[in-house]
Amino acid sequence: MIDIRRLDRDHLEPAYGLVGQRLLPWPALNAPFEGAWCVLRAGTESTPHAHHEYEIFIALTGTAEIVIGEERRPFVAGDIVRLPPGSSHHVVNTGAGDFEYYGVWWDADMAARFAARHEAAGA
Repeated sequence: MIDIRRLDRDHLEPAYGLVGQRLLPWPALNAPFEGAWCVLRAGTESTPHAHHEYEIFIALTGTAEIVIGEERRPFVAGDIVRLPPGSSHHVVNTGAGDFEYYGVWWDADMAARFAARHEAAGA
């Protein structure tokens, strides 16, 4: 069975200084991670923040810079950035159009809840 969740660009929600669509809730998906499609408008930047989860960003379209702590690097379509837990980070859209990326994050608690759901389902 194919289960496709469509991106709803007309109903993206604000978070961290950008707009996006969270992966969850999605009742059919049992995953040890969370994620979000993120759209950063031209000339804007996301809100700097840090958290305890592991995280990766996958650049999809546009041109930006990723800032992690004091380090700033180009971040363009096709790049994947690893964000260690506790690292302050944000994205700066340096391009003329929208910059879009997908963020995926996880931690030990998410993995444990996934394993429990997986076992309870008898999979």
